[in-house]
Amino acid sequence: MKRANDFVVGLTMLIGAAIIVAATLWVKQADFGRDQAIVTARFRDVGGVRIGTPVVIRGVRAGKIEAMELSDSAFVLARMSLDPEADLPVDAVVLLNESSLFGEWQATIMSRDAVGRDPDVVRQISETSRGGDVLPGATLPDIARLTAVAGRIAGDVASVAERVQVAFDEQAARDLRLSVRNFSELSTILAQTVREQSNNMTTMSADVRGGVQSLVRSAELLRAVAERVDSSTTRGEVRRIVDDAAEAARQLRETSRRLVGISEQLGRSQGKLESFLATSDSIAQKINSGNGSLGLMINDPTLYRNADSVLRQLSVLLADVQKNPRRYISLRIF
Repeated sequence: MKRANDFVVGLTMLIGAAIIVAATLWVKQADFGRDQAIVTARFRDVGGVRIGTPVVIRGVRAGKIEAMELSDSAFVLARMSLDPEADLPVDAVVLLNESSLFGEWQATIMSRDAVGRDPDVVRQISETSRGGDVLPGATLPDIARLTAVAGRIAGDVASVAERVQVAFDEQAARDLRLSVRNFSELSTILAQTVREQSNNMTTMSADVRGGVQSLVRSAELLRAVAERVDSSTTRGEVRRIVDDAAEAARQLRETSRRLVGISEQLGRSQGKLESFLATSDSIAQKINSGNGSLGLMINDPTLYRNADSVLRQLSVLLADVQKNPRRYISLRIF
């Protein structure tokens, strides 16, 4: 009886252990007897990813991370085992991101075109792209960092709301009510202005009708004048008027040509006069500035005084010559 009980207990423990092992293998999605495709990806940082992290392609779990190691070039190489039936996207990249709020991560394989335009992700993929069979990878910020950023944003929003509350005080409310009241008064004034302009438009329409009637009367008068001109044409009066106008036009053209000739002569005379005035002004400036003999004579009083002294001495000499000619002239006759 005791041996039977021991056998039952042992069998129960074996069955329990088998169930636990099977459950563990099922949770980890272990595959037995199937060849796995091995894919390697390069990352700058793998964040909270661990060995056994699931790999997802197009939203479906297709494998897991088997191993991770540091490379010599400051990169992390992650080796992933994939279902051999899973097809990789064209130009595939690997993104590491949190899959839940409980710190669980996953590796998502997608096309490079589907990554988006996040500059940090694009930079990481560009840095880890080395060609060959190794896929480039990037790590998205974890939820803790996003929560911190959201907290900072919430603080900024609260600060802005507080500033708005401080700015929009009772005085601002009164100013706003006053602005609404002023807008209402402005609307009333605009309505009154529109009514007045409507009355003005009515008056203007009446004036326009009066103007049209005046134009009609003017057209009738013009028609009467045309009839008179037609009757005058039949008697030859318009012909004489046209001949006289042609003769007057010919005389006007002749007079115009003469005036043009006179204008050209005046233009040439004006040019000569301007040249003469310019030359005279230049000479006057030189004389006034003391350049040349004439300038020195006009601007230097010493020359005048010396000339006056010379003239006095010459007068004395002439008087002495007249008085004593033999002193200066020697005349001998042989």
